[in-house]
Amino acid sequence: MSSPEPVGLPEHPDVLWRNPEPKRHYDVVIVGGGGHGLATAHYLVRNHGITSVAVLERGWLAGGNMARNTTLIRSNYLWDASAAIYEHALQLWEGLEDDLGYPILFSQRGVLNLAHTEQDVRDSVRRVEANRLNGIDAEWLEPDDVAKLCPILNVSGDIRYPVLGATHQPRAGIAKHDYVAWGFARRIDEAGVDLIQDCEVTGFDTDGDTVTGIRTTRGDIGCGRVALCAAGHTSTLLDRLGIRAPLQSHPLQALVSELLEPVHPTVVMSNAVHVYVSQAHKGELVMGAGIDSYTGYGQRGAFHVIERQMAAAVELFPVFARAHLLRTWAGIVDTTPDASPIVGRTPFTNLYLNCGWGTGGFKATPGLGWCLAHLIAHDEPHPYIAPFGLDRFVTGALVDEHGAAAVAH
Repeated sequence: MSSPEPVGLPEHPDVLWRNPEPKRHYDVVIVGGGGHGLATAHYLVRNHGITSVAVLERGWLAGGNMARNTTLIRSNYLWDASAAIYEHALQLWEGLEDDLGYPILFSQRGVLNLAHTEQDVRDSVRRVEANRLNGIDAEWLEPDDVAKLCPILNVSGDIRYPVLGATHQPRAGIAKHDYVAWGFARRIDEAGVDLIQDCEVTGFDTDGDTVTGIRTTRGDIGCGRVALCAAGHTSTLLDRLGIRAPLQSHPLQALVSELLEPVHPTVVMSNAVHVYVSQAHKGELVMGAGIDSYTGYGQRGAFHVIERQMAAAVELFPVFARAHLLRTWAGIVDTTPDASPIVGRTPFTNLYLNCGWGTGGFKATPGLGWCLAHLIAHDEPHPYIAPFGLDRFVTGALVDEHGAAAVAH
């Protein structure tokens, strides 16, 4: 399925929203001005008519993981709970450009997940059947069909990890992350939401089990309800509230090549060789791998990860052997023991938690925003996020998606 032609860009994209001074009180304060925070504010306005909202961002708008991710969108997860929230998000992605009235360059070019061993094949076919049971488009492709879909992929049998087939989700694809953030920001600013940049949260005021205010570098702000959407820095905010959550923050690296002619028609992922590759709209190759194994908050990673990533990419795509690396970067992702997010209530009656998306946060952006806005407005989890509450680490009702999240995507 191809996306509609994008609408034209505004003449002055740098003045799409106001830069207001914070008010003394808001009905809802969202901590984190990335994709999830912006989407939550959008659906608070759109679905619930709540406009007394502030989005606090410690740096510049969408300058954290939203600006550092690799834009892959898909919903072909194994377990029912994961597939449901990501498919909800994908359906929203399909209409998001019209909803925002702003181009997001959503390109449904499909995603291939390669299988390199017999166990990979069994696991992949199982996922395809699980996807179909959940009404998600998925198919299993033999090597010849994989080659027809992506002719530049090396499917010969004499490489280290031969391609034995692949799962394929045709509706999956990519979008332009900056445009997504700008579109959300423009829309919620028009509705009266305050986007407050350079506003770091330094503490919280509480009264019993209620958060009454937020202390920031731009003054104290009173609040009715609070949502934490701070990705890799969530654990530091929770420390200030005395809440422990099973989170670890890791650097996640990605890189792009020089600009090339259009040669790569889809997105290819491989857990075995630990790389995935797409080609952006301008022509650069966008590549990701797994997270760096050590914990930390640095926005750079270890060179050996890039070295292995490049070796894997060249093995799968020999045509890229002479391409030049242009730029590398890293984000900070928060991971959980079951590789699934934490979304729901906390011990504070008016504080809601959204974290632990690991490498899959971008693709969930509109779906999470929709569901978190519902939770904030009604103090009741939306069915799509109900399985992802913090209490599952006590009950043992985990949603283990390690197989689907082994490669950054």
